Amino acid sequence: MKKIPMRTCVVTGEKLPKYELIRIVKTPQGDVVIDESGKQNGRGAYLKLSLETINQAQKSKILNKKLETQVPDSIYEELKIKVGV
Repeated sequence: MKKIPMRTCVVTGEKLPKYELIRIVKTPQGDVVIDESGKQNGRGAYLKLSLETINQAQKSKILNKKLETQVPDSIYEELKIKVGV
């Protein structure tokens, strides 16, 4: 049986399988991107893929703290599209 990698959502604190979360990355160049593959270089933070979690992250600015940079609103809009809003 293969081990399932677990990661923690920065907003809810829940430990979930990696495939149930989306990774936001601050690249070494300083850009903030959504990491589809989960393997991109840089400082990463995981978010649960739910509209409630994304809204809470945007409101609390927790990604700014975790990634140590300013996360543009366009990232949150992209995340909302991925959730299907």
